[in-house]
Amino acid sequence: MTSSSSRDSVGLVLLGVGVVSVGAAAVLVRLADAHPLTTSFSRLALGGAVLLVAVACTGRPFPRGAELRRALVAGVLLAAHFALWIASLSLTSVAASVVLVCLQPVFVAVLARVFLGERSEAQSLVGVAVSLAGALLIAADASGAHSGLAGDALAIAGAVAIAVYVLVLRTQRGDVLATSAVVTSTAALVLLPLCLAAGAPLLPSSSAQAGWLLVLALGPQVVGHTALNAALKRLPATLVSGSILGEPVIASGLAFLVLDEKPGARTAAGALVTLVGLVLLLGRR
Repeated sequence: MTSSSSRDSVGLVLLGVGVVSVGAAAVLVRLADAHPLTTSFSRLALGGAVLLVAVACTGRPFPRGAELRRALVAGVLLAAHFALWIASLSLTSVAASVVLVCLQPVFVAVLARVFLGERSEAQSLVGVAVSLAGALLIAADASGAHSGLAGDALAIAGAVAIAVYVLVLRTQRGDVLATSAVVTSTAALVLLPLCLAAGAPLLPSSSAQAGWLLVLALGPQVVGHTALNAALKRLPATLVSGSILGEPVIASGLAFLVLDEKPGARTAAGALVTLVGLVLLLGRR
């Protein structure tokens, strides 16, 4: 086996681990059954602690100057993303929530065009239109047990927050692990006063809840995102970006198996339309 094919094989394994880990997040949030702010804070605080220890043990340099300022802004946006998206899971179906939050590339394309003047090819514009049409189908579905416009709106808001996050960090050149540690820790610190103001518990209410929150932090947050970042160094960016299409499939499948949650007909149709739109969009990136 050549070094190039070995590198690709390792990259594909990392990509698979990352997508499966991140795809399981929605079901883990439901199983934890904690206040949305408690879940968001626990995930980010535990993940940030692990990343800070890793940076300290490896002696990696923390970002400074403009890079540090971007990391701090990104941390605020990450806190908003998780608070909004996790809250959406209590108000809409797993399928709807995950598909809508995966509209992130659509909003990245739109915001980059509006604020940065980046031109989009015709196929990308069609992808944006198709994805948004799918989102409207999902929003129109009121047949599922957990469906609701409020939850759909929160998931979309979470997608916008993470899209701005991507644009803020797109020019970041510092160490990936150190930047992730700063971003994640900042996000946890932002959520701390929000938890206190909302009366959300900072600690889990049972050992079972603590276990699920720990799995959520170590699995999707630490293992999942670290694996995706590592895969990005071994595989084409378009392939790693396209892996976002696997998250709704994994999340919906796990929700059906673990939670016995079946999405409504319009949600299923809207999810399919949205994924087609994302394929068109990501195919030109």
